[in-house]
Amino acid sequence: MPADWLTPVRAALDAKERPIEIFFRDDDAGWDDSRLFELLDCFQACEVPIDLAMIPQATTEKLVEALLARWQTKPAMLGLHQHGFSHDNHEVQGRKCEFGESRSGDRQYQDLHTGKLQLEQWLGPVLDGIFTPPWNRCSQATADSLVKLGFQALSRNRCAALLNTGTLREIPVAIDWCGIRVKSAQPWLALGQAITDVLQQEHPDPLGIMLHHAVMDSDDLDRLQALLRLFREHPNVHCRLMREFLRPAHVVDTAACAVAFDSQVVPLPAYGLTSDQPIH
Repeated sequence: MPADWLTPVRAALDAKERPIEIFFRDDDAGWDDSRLFELLDCFQACEVPIDLAMIPQATTEKLVEALLARWQTKPAMLGLHQHGFSHDNHEVQGRKCEFGESRSGDRQYQDLHTGKLQLEQWLGPVLDGIFTPPWNRCSQATADSLVKLGFQALSRNRCAALLNTGTLREIPVAIDWCGIRVKSAQPWLALGQAITDVLQQEHPDPLGIMLHHAVMDSDDLDRLQALLRLFREHPNVHCRLMREFLRPAHVVDTAACAVAFDSQVVPLPAYGLTSDQPIH
């Protein structure tokens, strides 16, 4: 398998003066379990941790039992947190969103609370206090409800609209693996360059890479495995679970990473995340 796409990634890592922290967030756990476990096997073989964003309404008892079995074997390699409620789009027009401006705070709170209770009943203390909104989008009412419900962190992307998140910490992703792949004529070279660009930026955030197992094929897994091996073996990479960034030393402040442009607050770019993707 050609490894040219990893050449700039390796060079960027070699050039870093200090190690970078990296995490992987796979969205839509509850959909296509067979592909999910193929992805988990890939991470397990490479000994790299992964976080799963779980859809409460799509999660089954069978899936929970299988995930808990893996977690009990190696808890430091698997993180589990809430991904929306049903992953339905409630916007009549515009970009897809489950927790958008068209829904009242009360309706959002109800869905968030119900989903949280569902996952807590199955996972107990294994469930991390992190929330990932479907399509990486939510409103101020969502953030307010998350604070009331005791969530610790919100994970969107670096180009997401700024919110008053209160006590919530932001743990954004910067790379959309599947989004880049479907948009480029040379997907692997484009993906390698996108990762390289983020590695070369000077900012305090960890590098978050978003995956969607339900739309990943064997070629994706082969390329991903090569990247995971590079990360595992390189001295300038520390792969983490998202819950590790909840510690005080790992506060992620997206506002601090924004730049002013024409009186607007424009976050730093997130690669593959700037357009509405139909795949998730």
